[in-house]
Amino acid sequence: MEKSCTLLIHFDRGTPAIANEIKEALEGNDVPAKVDAMKKAIMLLLNGETLPQLFITIVRYVLPSEDHTIQKLLLLYLEIIEKTDTKGRVLPEMILICQNLRNNLQHPNEYIRGVTLRFLCRLNETEIIEPLIPSVLQNLAHRHPYIRRNAILAVMSIYKLPQGEQLLVDAPEMIEKVLSTEQDQSAKRNAFLMLFTCDQDRAINYLLTHVDRISEWGESLQMVVLELIRKVCRTNRGEKGKYIKIIISLLNAPSTAVIYECAGTLVSLSSAPTAIRAAANTYCQLLLSQSDNNVKLIVLDRLNELKSLHRDIMVDLIMDVIRALSSPNLDIRRKTLDIVLELITPRNINEVVLVLKKEVVKTQGGELEKNGEYRQMLIQAIHSCAIKFPDVASTVVHLLMDFLGDSNVASAIDVIVFVREIIQMNPKLRVSIITRLLDNFYQIRAARVCTCALWIIGEYCQSLSEVESGIASIKQCLGDLPFFSISEEGEDIDNTAKKAPQANSITVSSKRPAILADGTYATQSAASETAFSPPTIVQGTMASGNLRSLLLTGDFFLGAVVACTLTKLILRLEEVQSSQVEVNKASTQALLIMVSMLQLGQSSVLPHPIDNDSHDRIVLCIRLLCNTGDEVRKIWLQSCRQSFVKMLSEKQLRETEELKAKAQVSNAQPDDLIDFYHLKSRKGMSQLELEDEVQDDLKRATGEFIKDGDDANKLNRILQLTGFSDPVYAEAYVTVHHYDIVLDVTVINRTKETLQNLCLELATMGDLKLVERPQNYTLAPESSKQIKANIKVSSTETGVIFGNIVYETSNVLERTVVVLNDIHIDIMDYISPAVCTNAAFRTMWAEFEWENKVAVNTVIQDEKEFLDHIIKSTNMKCLTAPSALDGECGFLAANLYAKSVFGEDALVNVSVEKQIDNKLSGYIRIRSKTQGIALSLGDKITLKQKGGS
Repeated sequence: MEKSCTLLIHFDRGTPAIANEIKEALEGNDVPAKVDAMKKAIMLLLNGETLPQLFITIVRYVLPSEDHTIQKLLLLYLEIIEKTDTKGRVLPEMILICQNLRNNLQHPNEYIRGVTLRFLCRLNETEIIEPLIPSVLQNLAHRHPYIRRNAILAVMSIYKLPQGEQLLVDAPEMIEKVLSTEQDQSAKRNAFLMLFTCDQDRAINYLLTHVDRISEWGESLQMVVLELIRKVCRTNRGEKGKYIKIIISLLNAPSTAVIYECAGTLVSLSSAPTAIRAAANTYCQLLLSQSDNNVKLIVLDRLNELKSLHRDIMVDLIMDVIRALSSPNLDIRRKTLDIVLELITPRNINEVVLVLKKEVVKTQGGELEKNGEYRQMLIQAIHSCAIKFPDVASTVVHLLMDFLGDSNVASAIDVIVFVREIIQMNPKLRVSIITRLLDNFYQIRAARVCTCALWIIGEYCQSLSEVESGIASIKQCLGDLPFFSISEEGEDIDNTAKKAPQANSITVSSKRPAILADGTYATQSAASETAFSPPTIVQGTMASGNLRSLLLTGDFFLGAVVACTLTKLILRLEEVQSSQVEVNKASTQALLIMVSMLQLGQSSVLPHPIDNDSHDRIVLCIRLLCNTGDEVRKIWLQSCRQSFVKMLSEKQLRETEELKAKAQVSNAQPDDLIDFYHLKSRKGMSQLELEDEVQDDLKRATGEFIKDGDDANKLNRILQLTGFSDPVYAEAYVTVHHYDIVLDVTVINRTKETLQNLCLELATMGDLKLVERPQNYTLAPESSKQIKANIKVSSTETGVIFGNIVYETSNVLERTVVVLNDIHIDIMDYISPAVCTNAAFRTMWAEFEWENKVAVNTVIQDEKEFLDHIIKSTNMKCLTAPSALDGECGFLAANLYAKSVFGEDALVNVSVEKQIDNKLSGYIRIRSKTQGIALSLGDKITLKQKGGS
C-alpha cells in the first residue's frame, strides 16, 4: 500500500548513509550536522529504508532542540514514520512525542506553534491527537493570526476524523463564533472553509446573514464562497436564484481570480441570457486586461465553450474577442481567429473583414516576429469569410494578391488558392482578378504558386486582350530562347594536329555533317577543326523572370503546366481571333517554347533529365496544337473547369455536413412535463430568475436534459472477469472518459460462507496508472458488492488491466486467490474523427517520424467496401473526396485522419489494388508523432481488417 506524504525528494539509493553515522551526528551539538543527518534520515525513509534504531536517538537529542530548521525536519520525520503496528494500534513509543507536541503548542515562538498545528492536520491517529485537543483550542484565541488560522485548520482536520465528532462535539459552534469576531482574512477564510466542509447549513446561514458585506471580504474567502454556492446549487437547483445575485455582485470584485471564478460559476449554474452575457463580458475584459499568455489561452477556451452553447449571445461580443489579435503570441491569435470565424454573421462580416485587412497590412512591417505565419493565418481566415459571404471578396481579393510573391510560400499558396475559388464563385470579379494576376505574375517566386496561377490564366482568360496578355506574360517570364547554348571555337588545323585530342572536342572531316545546338545540321571543310564546348545555360536578363529561373532548376512539372496553359490560350485564341495569321504566329511561338523545354530536359545541362510524365504531357500539347479536333478542344476548354466546379461543390457539401454533425440533436419525450412561462407566478422573482426559468423550460421541451444512453453499447462494455463456477463471480462495467477510466466491478459471493478481507487487487500495463487501491470488504453469503476503481490514462496506447480477487474464510486459514480475466482498454475510446486540409495532412505526413506499415490481408474483395470497413473499425474520417473514389479501376488510395483526446494526430493512408484473382493487396500506412498511437492503431487494423466484427 502506497503512503502519501507532503515531502517528495529525489535521493540516490546507490550511496545510502550509514545509520551509525547519522546517529553520531544527531547525538552531537553541531546544528548544521544535525540538520544534514535529519535530511539523510528522511530521504532514506522515503526510499523504503527502515531505521528503527534512530527513533530513541531523535527523541533524546532532537526533540529538545530550539532550532527552527531542526524542528521542521523533526515534524517531517514524525509524519513519515510508522505510528501503528500491523493491527492498527498506536505504537507505545509514540506516547513519547505527545508531551513534545503539547509543549510546542504552548511554545512562546509563533513559528513553532504554527508548524506544529499544521503537522496535526496530517495526523490520523486518535490516541495521539486526543491529549492535544485542549492546547489546540487555546490557540484559537491566540493574538497572532498565523497561529489562529492554523489552529482552525487543525480543528477542521480533527473533526473530519472517523471519531472526530466525539472528540470535538461543538467544533462548528466554536468556529462560527471565531468567524464572527475574526479580523484576519486568511483566518476567516479557513473558518468559513471549516463550516463549509463540516456543517454546510451554518456556512449558508452565515453567508446569507452577511450577504451585504461579501464584496468587502478578502479574495481567498470569496473563492470559498463561490465553491459553496456551486455545491449548494448542484444539490438544490430551486434555490439558485438568491445565490446568483451574490455571484453577479462579485463580478465587480477587484480580484481577477474571483471574477474569473464568478463567470465560470454563472455559466455552470444558469443559462439565462443575462447571466451568460455577464459571464462573456467578464471573460472579454480578462482577455484584454491580462498580460499573461497562459491566462489568455485559458480565457479563450472558456469563450470557445460559451460559443458552442450560446452562440447568439457571443455574436454580439465578436469585436471584443477579435481585439485579442493584438497579442504577439501565435497560439492566442490562432484560437481567437477560430472563435471569430464561427461567430461571423451578415451583420458583422464587414467589420470583421476590415479588422483582418488591417492586420494583414500590419504584417508587411518587419517589427513583429513570425509575420509570415501570422499572415498565413489571416489569409486563411479571410478566405473562410469570403467563402461564407462572397460579397466581401471584392474588398479583400486585390489586397491579398499583393502577397503572391510572399517569401512565406505557405502564405502565397493560400492566397492563390483563395483567388482560384473566388474567381469561380464571383463572375463579376473575373476581369479585375485576371488583370491584377497578369500584372503581378512576374513577382511569383514559388513553383507551386506559379502552377496554380498558370491554371487560372489558362482557364479564365476569355477575351482577346486577356488571351494575348496571358501569352505575352508567359513569354516574358520565360525570357529569350534557347534555354542553353553550345559555343564554338575555330582553330587552325595545323595547330590542332600537333596537339593531343581534347576531352570535349569533335574533329569534323570534309563533307561530314555536324549537329548544332538548335538541332540543325552544318557542314565543315576539311581544313578546319571545330571544338564544341559543353552546353551552358543561358540565364537571360533580369527581366526574364520567374518561370525561366524555376525551369533552369529542373522543375519540369512547371514546364508541363506552362505547356498546358499555352495550349489552352492558343485554343481559345482560335475562337476569339479572326486573323488566322495571328493564331498561327502565336501557335508557332508556343511550339518553339515547348520544343525548347524538351531540349533542355534531354540535354546534359541539368543534373537530372526530364521525367517521363512531364515529357509525355509536353509532347501531347505539341501534337494537340499541330492537329486539333473538336472533342479534344471540348475536353481542354470545358471539362477541366467542370471538374473544378464539381470539386468546389463537394467541398461545400462536406462543410455543410460537418456543421450538421456538430449541431446537437435532442428530442423530448411526448409525456415530459412543460411549464408555461406566462401562467407561472412571478411574485418575488427577479428578471434573471425569470429568464432562467424560461431557459430551463426550453431545455426540457427540447430534450436537452435527457441523456439518452445506448443500452446495447452499455451491454457491450460489461466484461466478465471470473467463471460461473468460481466461488466469487465478478464482472466489470468499463467507463472511459478522456483521461480517466472507471471500473465499476460487481462482486457476488456465491458460497454459503462469509468472505473476510475480500480485496480487489489490480495492476496495469502500458500508460495506465491505478489512482487508489480498493479497500478490503466483508461479504455475507450470497450477497454482492459494488467496488469502484479509478485509473488514469496518460497517452493514446492500448493498455491492459489485470488482477485477482483475494479473500479469507473462517474455515480456511490460507487466503484464496481468484485470477481475473484481463481487461484490454481499446484505443478507439481515445480517438475521434477529425478534419484537416490536404495541405495540413501532407505537412504532418512529412513531419511525423513514427510509421507503421500494415499489409492488406482480407477476404473482402471490393475496394470501397474494404475502405468503409477500415473507416468504421478505426473510428477515423476519410479526407479523400467521394468523387475521387468513384469508378471501377481496380485501384484505391484514400487518406484518413483522427485526433486523440490528448491532442495527438493519427494519419492513415490506405492504398489497395485488386489482383487478377479478385483478391485485394496493398498497404495501410499509419503515421503519428508518438510511437504508441502508431503501434496500437496498427494492431487494431491488423485485427479488424479481415472483415471480422
